[in-house]
Amino acid sequence: MDMLDEIVLTGLTVFGHHGVFDFERRDGQEFTIDLRLMLPLSRPAASDDVHDTVHYGELADKVAAIVAGEPVNLIEKLAERIADAVLEDERVQLVTVTVHKPHAPIQQTFADVAVVVHRGRR
Repeated sequence: MDMLDEIVLTGLTVFGHHGVFDFERRDGQEFTIDLRLMLPLSRPAASDDVHDTVHYGELADKVAAIVAGEPVNLIEKLAERIADAVLEDERVQLVTVTVHKPHAPIQQTFADVAVVVHRGRR
């Protein structure tokens, strides 16, 4: 079995309309996504061919479309949708998805709030 390597994409910032409050759905806000994909990278390292790996530009577009798409109440649900989409590529064995909501409607001063999900092949 090949060792599992990583492709990491951090700081993908997309405007979306997720949240439990009406004003969040109406006005929207920025969400920031971090991805950590675990997959063997020996084949693309040997071939030097982008078709043998996960194309991170296409991955970013796919994730951005999910974040900008159909609203959900919870960022937990959004993270799950993203993880499911990443795992559509059968080369990916495990994925960690972090959804940051830095403008969440929290009364206290805070830097960030995020949900992290870890998903893998069953």
